[in-house]
Amino acid sequence: MSSRKSSFDELVYEAVCRIEYGRVSTYGRIAEQCGSPRAARAVGMALHRNPRPGEIPCHRVVNRMGRLAPGFAFGGPDEQRKLLEKEGVEVSREGYVDLSKYLGKGRV
Repeated sequence: MSSRKSSFDELVYEAVCRIEYGRVSTYGRIAEQCGSPRAARAVGMALHRNPRPGEIPCHRVVNRMGRLAPGFAFGGPDEQRKLLEKEGVEVSREGYVDLSKYLGKGRV
């Protein structure tokens, strides 16, 4: 892995760690914060490689529509829902979070 890639991944992990408990952010907002506004997919790949699941709260990242990851890497598709609901985030039956209610404040 190149140092550029690992540097981007570390920026992603730092940004994700700043998402408040009970809040979510989007792949695109994380990419913007990392200085690569068109790198939402790269954010998703970095989160898929999360070296510290349980410490880096990748379950708090959803797509631009508020949809949960269809194949959440750490425990299957229902695990992201469970982790968010444990934090008080409501998830619809269809697997969406209301971004107008749960999108974190600030830069992420």
